[in-house]
Amino acid sequence: MHRGRHAKIVATLGPASSSPEVIRALFDKGVDVFRLNFSHGDHADHANRLKIIRDIERETRRPIGVMADMQGPKLRVGTFTNDAAMLEDGQSFRLDMEATPGDSSRVQLPHKEIFAALEVGTDLLVDDGKIRLRVTAHGAEFADCEVIAGGRISNRKGVNVPGVVLPLSPLTEKDRRDMQFALDQGVDWIALSFVQRPEDLAEARRLIGGRAAVLTKFEKPAAISRLRDLVELSDACMVARGDLGVEMPPEEVPVQQKRLVRTCRELGKPVIVATQMLESMIHSPAPTRAEAQDVASAVYDGADAVMLSAETAAGEYPLEAVAIMDRIIKRVEADPVFRQVLEAQHERPEPTAADAITAAARTVAETIKAAAIVTYTTSGSTTYRASRERPIAPVLGLTSNIRTARRLVLAWGVHTVHTADIDSFQQMVEKAAGIARAEGLAKEGDALVITAGVPFGTPGATNVLRLAWVPRALVF
Repeated sequence: MHRGRHAKIVATLGPASSSPEVIRALFDKGVDVFRLNFSHGDHADHANRLKIIRDIERETRRPIGVMADMQGPKLRVGTFTNDAAMLEDGQSFRLDMEATPGDSSRVQLPHKEIFAALEVGTDLLVDDGKIRLRVTAHGAEFADCEVIAGGRISNRKGVNVPGVVLPLSPLTEKDRRDMQFALDQGVDWIALSFVQRPEDLAEARRLIGGRAAVLTKFEKPAAISRLRDLVELSDACMVARGDLGVEMPPEEVPVQQKRLVRTCRELGKPVIVATQMLESMIHSPAPTRAEAQDVASAVYDGADAVMLSAETAAGEYPLEAVAIMDRIIKRVEADPVFRQVLEAQHERPEPTAADAITAAARTVAETIKAAAIVTYTTSGSTTYRASRERPIAPVLGLTSNIRTARRLVLAWGVHTVHTADIDSFQQMVEKAAGIARAEGLAKEGDALVITAGVPFGTPGATNVLRLAWVPRALVF
């Protein structure tokens, strides 16, 4: 069931996409990885959706990736006497720790850590930047502010503190409960929200203990300032443009998106471009031309995946959104300019035997016009290296580890198959040829380029490159 494209589609499940029929239809339309958003819904909802996904996986015999997205430390003001208040430009307004309902002069901000990190002149953004406050004085439990941009402020609106590294873990108590539940359910990726520094990832990895891969969401300028360190410590990354766009000027977001995609490609880490990709399709059966261009731009940049959020979770046209995203990706990848762009951005391999073998596999595959590059992998590293090369031929990732197979679904150009392990060169060639043909990637007489590590089953030991041709009689 090869998708016929290299870039992948991530789709968020929600009220509009909770039934077995809709989730199966989303998969059939082209979804590769499903996202469970723990900012919404309860554990029973997520468990039911994950069961449906695994049922589809067994029925179709295709590995499906599942991402559990943690809410993170969302900062919010308290409540107001009349549920809202009007703030005028230039007036004074206080944020404090008092639990009493607020009014046009003050409101609670129940996050003591923020007050400790503030300085005079710091800007605070409320309700995605609709309200802007500037700190004029502060103490251990309050901040006096001038209203720079006023308007209506209502209960529990979010607060952003751009340019300040807050002494907060990206994992709240809710996140820790959600993460433990998600790991017990067997998700493949844990997505961390509002990561600011490398120490945040170290804490998460200790809690996850290798039971899932770690995906870092870049949502804060503080994370961008430590971009390379965070990418190196992550298993994958996401450009979460919603919150990132609140805390930095809008003209800066596309620049940082391209920078993050390029860094992830250089370091061989899958990267997702997310947020507002086809947002008009929440209520419309077709995207705007600008949205189609946005998706196309991410594909031209070589992003591993593009993501749908509310479009599939709560929108009126979830199936149509996936279908048009699939069509955009395929059209871009059929454009000769697409290959030229990837070639111009191609990274030099690292000076290691594994990278040398993988780079050679790509060159050989293009020279002999191989139908596929076949990788045997235990941990996934051999296949991730092949994906990093962005070859023309699809990458057939064979692994005996179902968890590895599910994680590899996110990687660019990779078609994963969960299969029994191998113990000889002859079996390696026979299995590669048989599965490539059965999966529709190759036909009789086609060439295959095979990479693996010897001894077989040794994680990270890519040291063999073999050419093979698909025979008439196949041995499985």
